[in-house]
Amino acid sequence: MTPLPPTGSLILADAPFSAEQESWLAGFIAGIAAAASREPAAGDAPAATVDVLFGTQTGTCEFLAGEVVAGARARGLGGRATALDAITPEQLAGLSHLLVVTSTYGEGEMPDNAGLFWEALQADGAPRLEGLRYSVLGLGDRGYDDFCRAAKLIDTRLEQLGAVRLHDRVDCDVDFEEPAAAWTAAVLDRLATETGATGATETTGATRATGATGATGASAASPVGAGGPAPGARSPWNKRNPYPSRLAVNRVLSSPDSAKEIRHYEFDLGDSGITYAAGDALAVVPVNDDTLVGLLLEHLGARGDEDVDGRPLAEVLRTGREIRTPSKDLVAALAERAPAGELASVAAHGDPSDLDSWLRGRDVLDLLRDAGSAAPGPDELLPLLRPLQARQYSISSSPLAHPDRIHLTVASVRYGTAHRSYEGVASTYLANRAAEEPGVGIYLQPNASFAVPADDDAPMIMIGPGTGIAPFRGFLHERAARGAAGRNWLFFGDQHRRTDFVYEDELAHLRERGVLTRLDLAFSRDQAEKIYVQTRMRERSRELYGWLEDGAHVYVCGDASRMAKDVEAALLDVIAGQRGRGAEDATRYLADLRRAKRYVRDVY
Repeated sequence: MTPLPPTGSLILADAPFSAEQESWLAGFIAGIAAAASREPAAGDAPAATVDVLFGTQTGTCEFLAGEVVAGARARGLGGRATALDAITPEQLAGLSHLLVVTSTYGEGEMPDNAGLFWEALQADGAPRLEGLRYSVLGLGDRGYDDFCRAAKLIDTRLEQLGAVRLHDRVDCDVDFEEPAAAWTAAVLDRLATETGATGATETTGATRATGATGATGASAASPVGAGGPAPGARSPWNKRNPYPSRLAVNRVLSSPDSAKEIRHYEFDLGDSGITYAAGDALAVVPVNDDTLVGLLLEHLGARGDEDVDGRPLAEVLRTGREIRTPSKDLVAALAERAPAGELASVAAHGDPSDLDSWLRGRDVLDLLRDAGSAAPGPDELLPLLRPLQARQYSISSSPLAHPDRIHLTVASVRYGTAHRSYEGVASTYLANRAAEEPGVGIYLQPNASFAVPADDDAPMIMIGPGTGIAPFRGFLHERAARGAAGRNWLFFGDQHRRTDFVYEDELAHLRERGVLTRLDLAFSRDQAEKIYVQTRMRERSRELYGWLEDGAHVYVCGDASRMAKDVEAALLDVIAGQRGRGAEDATRYLADLRRAKRYVRDVY
């Protein structure tokens, strides 16, 4: 079957649809694309249609949703994958079988493409859903207090509105592949049995317990971009089988006088067959610092060659466990084992923010030292440590300009106290040690939601201070290679222009070529009053709103805890000030942009 073109290209620019209707149609078409390679044969009517709604921040749940749809079609069921925000509660009431796949973002919040859905679903006027059968899959991290909160909230609210569970909710930790596969198989098999579907059960990425769902090459629901794989394409390189790439370039971008160390990296894709899109992320599999491993072994009184399931203890600590950030299990165990210690005292207060503040900057070795003789030995310690996880970074290149390499822009994490110096796990692995490795494990994390507009004439507004510039460098290279006529406006900033203006020469060249139409800079500490990107946005209110009215897509990348919230507040101020209709109107205007996928964020 011929792959579908990008969903945006199927909806004419002057089509008589509202932003909400256009967004729903785009999601519907994406669902068809997700399962295009496994549609039932001509003349076969599906026994039932499964609607798979996804909430995602980085693209993983979108990929999973596409895989679930493929699994449904393999069983003779119909299926479509749609973003949660593209569905209203009224549309939900018209569905029969619903599967929700969602992550949790930030401090227990809904992902960006699920917030509007949740607001409508929890409203007093939400319709009853007695005719709906559903199940929910949550992705999260048990290291956070609000583990899978978004999935739990949606699951509970659907039940309150009268919907009936066809399978209990499953909450997945960072190693989500096997529980997600088990949930998918159980739910689809039950639906196929109940509806009399006759399709042959086919093992897909979502139902293969040993696979790496969501961590493979390209999302099945992703639009086809230049240089990207067709829908349904799968890379052999994933979380369980990362590609051993050569780190070809490691260059410092920031000045030696800067308070930060920002580096530019280039990974050689060699014969991997990895294809990526501007806006995707790259997962890097780190290795812990040998010095820290040695200090930990010394404290434990271990040699390092002790056998742990056939591997030396030192190697397990080096490549298999998180030894920088203490796990919740370790914190709880040490508080119990050393009840008179400072950790136990802070934990006893029951205030998570106090505990987070106390733990900030401390690593596993610090906690073991604080526990003294109550600290566990190696055999007791290892089960309390979380598996070492890959770190994801926004790709800062375009495949049209660099098809054989993937670029990253990363700030090295280094800090210290009077007693010890500390380093980030992955950032300093890349900076200090990765070049010495025979290969650095990498795999692609597609993010179809964060992409250059399919319409080359559409304006782009990019807001990315610090390393948040990363994807926008890729966006600009993409547009230059495509010869796109659309205007491009970048808001960038950091602390000092002299020391922190990364890619300055490159941006100047893009401006000279006419690729970068406008560049607004905000270096916060070059003057007495701090100036941030949101300051510049408010100063440019009239022009910024004019771009929005001209159809501009707005992108934000960077820190989620403060910057992204401040930028959104500034954007609302700009809209409210220019429209003159108050805060509620501005909120609705921004919601329409979000539904139309014209306001998207890559925040962390």
